[in-house]
Amino acid sequence: MRELILLRHAHAEPAGTGQADLDRPLSQTGLAEAEAAGKWLAENELLPDCVVCSPSRRTRETLEAVLGKTGFVEKMLEDQIYEATPGVLTGVIDRRWDVDRLLVVGHNPGLEQLVAFLTEGTSSDYRGMPPAGVAVLSFEGESTLEPGAATLTQFWWP
Repeated sequence: MRELILLRHAHAEPAGTGQADLDRPLSQTGLAEAEAAGKWLAENELLPDCVVCSPSRRTRETLEAVLGKTGFVEKMLEDQIYEATPGVLTGVIDRRWDVDRLLVVGHNPGLEQLVAFLTEGTSSDYRGMPPAGVAVLSFEGESTLEPGAATLTQFWWP
């Protein structure tokens, strides 16, 4: 069985005057949420083999806090994850479909729409994914990233 873990970044500070959205840091609340997400992943033995992460500061800081609890794994920044649609996210994931457990750290609405697409077969029927929310999707055997091919096995948020 292959697993895909989707992690939305934790709460971030609002953009300051002249500050790009990409440069928004985590708030203190967000840092605590990210650490809690990492602790939950570690306690449930959901340790990724590889991580792909949006280049935004808030996603990178979320990832670092998570890895502080789960331990180091191969990680890479992927520009396409920022403001990605489910289709773009599927392409990013497909390029790393060689690993057994992949963690993707990104943004809404793309992540919550991707959960709906992979589990329900449509991206229009999404239910939301709070900051630092974690969705764990399982794929049987050699399943591909097709609409409705995944089962949502766990969902957690702080």
